[in-house]
Amino acid sequence: MAQALRPNTVGGLFATDGKPHPLQDTLLAVTLVLGITSFVTAMFHDLHLLSSWTGLVGILTGAYGQWISETTRERFGLILGLGASGIGFFLGMAHGGLFGGVF
Repeated sequence: MAQALRPNTVGGLFATDGKPHPLQDTLLAVTLVLGITSFVTAMFHDLHLLSSWTGLVGILTGAYGQWISETTRERFGLILGLGASGIGFFLGMAHGGLFGGVF
């Protein structure tokens, strides 16, 4: 009995709707890059300006990306970027903050 094969797009974490989402994908990439940068630079006490600012911008872009996201794949990546941005932001704030003694 021959049956037509259909792609399984119903279940799965990285399911997509088959349509391009350039704005959402751009926000996803920016949030991930900012999150990784913020997380890594937060491990160094002297880089608190970079980690706090990239964390703050990563949180804002990730929040907007969550608001307009359309697929689970986008939301999953945005949550990873938001988490890394949040950790980097809070550690950067603990090490000196957004202005680092300038004001």
